Amino acid sequence: MPDADLLSACHTVLPGHRARAPARMFADMAAWCEQHEVAHDVYGSGALIEQFERKVADLLGFEAALFCISGTMAQVTALRLACEDRGSALVALHPTSHILVHESSNYQLLGHFDALAVGDRHRPWCAADLAAVPDRLGVVAMEMPMREIGGQNPSWDEIAAIKDHCRARGAHLHMDGARLWEAAAGMHRTPAELAAGFDSVYVSLYKGIGGLGGAMLAGSTTFIARAAAWCRRQGGNVVHRSPYVVAAAMQFDQRLAAMPAYFARTEWLYGVLADFPRLRANPARPQANMLHLHLPVSRERALAIRDRVAREHGLWLFGRANHAALPDTSYVELYVGDNLLALADAQVIAALTLWSDALGEAS
Repeated sequence: MPDADLLSACHTVLPGHRARAPARMFADMAAWCEQHEVAHDVYGSGALIEQFERKVADLLGFEAALFCISGTMAQVTALRLACEDRGSALVALHPTSHILVHESSNYQLLGHFDALAVGDRHRPWCAADLAAVPDRLGVVAMEMPMREIGGQNPSWDEIAAIKDHCRARGAHLHMDGARLWEAAAGMHRTPAELAAGFDSVYVSLYKGIGGLGGAMLAGSTTFIARAAAWCRRQGGNVVHRSPYVVAAAMQFDQRLAAMPAYFARTEWLYGVLADFPRLRANPARPQANMLHLHLPVSRERALAIRDRVAREHGLWLFGRANHAALPDTSYVELYVGDNLLALADAQVIAALTLWSDALGEAS
């Protein structure tokens, strides 16, 4: 049975938010549109999208924001323009950056900028990593939180040092804030406090928010106007953005308000995981409402356990599994959202017990 079919057959799901079937999602969007008398935008012009762009810009403390059809387009556009402004095509990226890991060398093949991997792939950035680079950087692009290392962040003081370093060296500081809302909750800061000192920020409208897709890019008024022109050049000027904006806007406030509760649930989960040594969490303490669980079995065995538990118990433990550095080990990502928030403590503990026992049998 394909993963999607197996997942849909489960009555209990641990990671993420409750999934809405397309018919339910579209019905909810239609009701929201009727309630708010929504009209389509036309090529990005219209009350709904302009008000939402203004809302996100204000929330992040920037002059302007632009809806982009994808975060991939938003980020390479922002970094290209920033490199032009600073007179250097070199962008510093963490080795686990989404741009390096998941975007098929788009920055290189499309001629946007030159990328330089900086720092240790198993640790978040520190200012010393950037200070060790002898070249003149046009942009420093920092992901917050760093998903591929379990949602880690530099400390608040280290973030301040990175901001100071970029300011002193004349480098544009960009945030890959696909999960900015999660990072802010984990650091007990507002999104604007986290974004202060950055020259541009990208946020996702579907990851933690649960929309259909799309992203926002925030920056100065002139920077965003130029980004809009470049998104058009790259095919991002779709005639109606309204479906994506509605899907995000109708649940935006609710999702942001829930982020502290998601993080509190993550802190509780860490305490429980201490009783399950086969499920080893990274990072060592919660920094956002996501984490990696390192398992004492191969990737193939981890997936086989997931599927068997789903078939026999109607319980979905995780999505993707990844190879780890050591043989016969793997790791999985767990995003703490509506699903874990809604489950009773006893249900979560029972699920972890079932998972741990299955790992013990397999290993």
